[in-house]
Amino acid sequence: MNEITLAITGASGAPYAHRLLQVLLDKQWHVHLLISKAAMMVAAVEQGAPWPSNHDKQTAFVRREISDQGRLSLYGKDDWMSPVASGSGAPETMVVCPCSTGTLASIATGQCDNLIERAADVVLKESGKLILVPRETPLSEVHLENMLKLRRAGAVILPASPGFYHQPQTIDDLVDFIVARILKSAGIEQDLVRPWGHSVTASDVSAD
Repeated sequence: MNEITLAITGASGAPYAHRLLQVLLDKQWHVHLLISKAAMMVAAVEQGAPWPSNHDKQTAFVRREISDQGRLSLYGKDDWMSPVASGSGAPETMVVCPCSTGTLASIATGQCDNLIERAADVVLKESGKLILVPRETPLSEVHLENMLKLRRAGAVILPASPGFYHQPQTIDDLVDFIVARILKSAGIEQDLVRPWGHSVTASDVSAD
């Protein structure tokens, strides 16, 4: 079974994380899931469905509210014995979605004060694929410097900035656009959004 690490942090953008988790599990991936306390609070505000704090209840919540497919492994912020804490056991690909600017800064400076930061550090040091999905605006010079530093270290910086060429009709369409881009960056086939040139052709666009 294919494996991936998904970390959800406290930036706005809970719908992106929930949809991505749903798609990965539906595709029968083994998802190593990490979620911060701040992310649970944001999810309660943005989706009206707060994550339970208990580990077993979290698993039941995902199976009931998101997907009962695939394989799911949940870890706490101090679970240093989990596979994602070591290069010998962690998946080669990790997505932080959404990625708060605080988490961005911690990863950029190698803090490793919790499992999310350590897992990201592991992926970078093992030359894996780390995909960070910041959702912040406007961006300060500090934010931009951290993004540049991480990009130079090999991370993919994928801002949650949906496009419109697929002619979205609903908020779900905008969410799917970002999730589709994440999947593409991770090398995972997706059928959520048709790529450019498949949804809009030259004959659809005025030549004036």
